[in-house]
Amino acid sequence: MKRRSFLTSAGVGVAASTLAAPAIAQSQPEIHWRLASSFPKSLNTIYGGADTIAARVAAATDGKFTIRAFPAGELVPGLQVLDAVQNGTVECGHTASYYYVGKDPTFTFDATVPFGLNARQQNAWIYSGGGMPLLREFFDGYGVVNFPAGNTGVQMGGWFRKEIKTVEDLKGLKFRIGGFAGQVLSKLGVVPQQIAGGDIYPSLEKGTIDAAEWIGPYDDEKLGFNKVAKYYYYPGWWEGGLNVSLLVNKQQWEQLPKQYQAVLEAACFEANLTMAAKYDAENPAALKRLVGGGAQLRPFPRDVMEACYKAATELYEETAKTNPKFAKIYEPWKKFRDDEYLWFRVAENSFDNFAFTAGLKR
Repeated sequence: MKRRSFLTSAGVGVAASTLAAPAIAQSQPEIHWRLASSFPKSLNTIYGGADTIAARVAAATDGKFTIRAFPAGELVPGLQVLDAVQNGTVECGHTASYYYVGKDPTFTFDATVPFGLNARQQNAWIYSGGGMPLLREFFDGYGVVNFPAGNTGVQMGGWFRKEIKTVEDLKGLKFRIGGFAGQVLSKLGVVPQQIAGGDIYPSLEKGTIDAAEWIGPYDDEKLGFNKVAKYYYYPGWWEGGLNVSLLVNKQQWEQLPKQYQAVLEAACFEANLTMAAKYDAENPAALKRLVGGGAQLRPFPRDVMEACYKAATELYEETAKTNPKFAKIYEPWKKFRDDEYLWFRVAENSFDNFAFTAGLKR
């Protein structure tokens, strides 16, 4: 008798849960957003972060909450995504916040800082090291909520028509470079040019610029830089781990149901993880193809690296003295960076140096 009663009540419970699920789904509103990307659709890894977010949000809400991604230039120019989100032209945007250092150099902390954190350290700082509250407070002044939504890992130093052998070779160089790094290099005589990804190749081909950096082998091969400049330098010391963000209009964010907010945040976590994974998987083969096709791989000379490091450190200190918003993030960020460096030197760097060298000897 008890067994029959249990089965009956269990059956009722299953039936109730089966009926409840659609009722819950039906109770949620249909919301359709537009996302403006700073990146061309042809760059399926960095642009693909937006696709990942859109696909996960739609799947997790049974299509009730959808986000349609638009590549750079379709709705707004690639370097105007922040403005479009801020003024409500679009509900959200997928971009690199250092594109907006002209508004305030503090934006660089949301993306990457020259000679700063690598990808893992950047995530550690934002998610667990106190970075997120500081960034959220800063972005609140623009009516925007920021979410980490991709990382490229450490980048390459770019494509040059001529070799860089000394610091003197930097003087007068017209170099496509994004973010705060342009201000660092200008202290050494470089003429920085901030150009959206899809417009770099024609500028390099026509000689409007002398050199250009983007991300790394997988994207650079797609963009064809090796066809117009043969010297490929490393490392991209200005981007040890570029965080790509989803910027959301604050008013639109606050109007989302809590469940949709949770889904969107989780989708950004996924985009952050998968972008880094794809770049790490695709870059090795792409680099081999580029070198096999004639690209001349070159490390930046030590004296060039040291001069750039000195210029970067000077710029941070100068900026912190005149910009309170920058200083508020810079001081705790610098302490976090220094502690991370100590830790990574103990285990991570020791492992990498031995394993990478041993692997090459096989």
